[in-house]
Amino acid sequence: MVRLTYQIAFTTLLSYGILFVFGKLRDLFDKLLDWSKSNDPQGYAPICYGFQDFYTRRMYQRAKDCGGRPIASAPDAWLDVIERYSNDNNKTLHRTERTTKCLNLGSYNYLGFAAADEYCTPRVIQSLKQYSVSTCSVRVDGGTTKLHTELEKLVARFVGKPAAIVFGMGYATNSAIIPALISKGDLIISDSLNHNSIVNGARGSGAAVQVFQHNNPSHLEEVLREQIARGQPRKYRPWKKILVIIEGIYSMEGELCRLPEIMAVCKKYKAYTYLDEAHSIGAVGKTGRGVCELLGVDPADVDIMMGTFTKSFGSCGGYIAASKEIIQHLKRTCPAHLYATSMSPPAVQQVISAIKVILGEDGTNRGAKKLAQVRENSNFFRSELQNMGFEVLGDNDSPVMPIMIYNPGKIPAFSRECLSQNLAVVIVAYPATPLLLARARICISAAHTREDLIKGLEVISKVGDLVGMKYLPIGPLNHKAKEFSKLELIKIE
Repeated sequence: MVRLTYQIAFTTLLSYGILFVFGKLRDLFDKLLDWSKSNDPQGYAPICYGFQDFYTRRMYQRAKDCGGRPIASAPDAWLDVIERYSNDNNKTLHRTERTTKCLNLGSYNYLGFAAADEYCTPRVIQSLKQYSVSTCSVRVDGGTTKLHTELEKLVARFVGKPAAIVFGMGYATNSAIIPALISKGDLIISDSLNHNSIVNGARGSGAAVQVFQHNNPSHLEEVLREQIARGQPRKYRPWKKILVIIEGIYSMEGELCRLPEIMAVCKKYKAYTYLDEAHSIGAVGKTGRGVCELLGVDPADVDIMMGTFTKSFGSCGGYIAASKEIIQHLKRTCPAHLYATSMSPPAVQQVISAIKVILGEDGTNRGAKKLAQVRENSNFFRSELQNMGFEVLGDNDSPVMPIMIYNPGKIPAFSRECLSQNLAVVIVAYPATPLLLARARICISAAHTREDLIKGLEVISKVGDLVGMKYLPIGPLNHKAKEFSKLELIKIE
């Protein structure tokens, strides 16, 4: 396994090295040929420096057609992808009138609510007629409807907290909430693989930020102990408060957080906890209540629970669930509540209806069936990919499963070959992942049938053979192989 790891690392570095050398040579020749021309206005500095956008021009542009693919249907188990073409090496992409029906393995539609639903859709249409598309106002002015109040009470009941507040955008829920909770003189301790919204929220808070190794409670305890002993920089005063931020399911890893162990450490050192359940709420747990239910943690022990409505509920926006005091504080101070347009009423109704289906309050057991289906589909798909020899990250029950690609030349090749065989996948590379750890991120839905999954596995296996992505031995993975898949050995710099 170690030899294979270094082989992959070497070939990936070599590929990037070749791209870098030839890219620099092309830039040199372009500069010599166009030395008398300048696109910058007289007296202005260039708005983009060549070195800063080198990766964008020489790497991303080559694979630009693999991202941002427009669709012409709901993001259901199958969707219509609009075909595009380019006459200038991907600098400009032109849409056509043609569409391709593809199996959708890229959307966050975990419970299948993103398409028309017999319970949700009629109620959403009715709310559109009654409340319109937008409130055209912020929450503290004319932007709070009866639906917003109902959703906040329903979310609080669903996740097991006293109160909740909802926002119109999931990303802004983290980036705007964290600065409203913590500031200068406070300390944030963040998992090294936390989402960019958390990173930006932490940076904007003014608090000191420390990072602990991904999903490592032992290292978290080391960081906590050291920071408590050291105190604030220069002043050496005790921290006003300490906030530990983790995710339920890590979106680029498909990995469940080690919540019980992390909670035990936080309790020991009296640190507050902030749990981001964007990808876990509604998707895991016996009744869809997320990682607390799945891992046996009392929601009352988690100080702040965050989640989004864009994944399992087929809508948009996000929420914070916490004590009544915290929610009242956020309603008075959070910019996303005070200044941003409120969540669209039809989107609110979609979430209300989806949660009621999950809870069985629609009078059926469809919610329970959806939860069982996404769990069964995810575990089946993951085990089959591993048996084929793919290096798949993440844990069982997680509907997110990254397939490691590594090599830059294989990234667009995998995406294009899958699309040519009517399979829509998402590829992820730098800067969303470390430079050497590019991957394809598969998202499984309860809307997928067993025939859909078998079709997807057949295509991925065929394309994997074609581009050379089966890095592990064929057959069930042993413990060492699973540990290898966590990429702890690729630290060669």
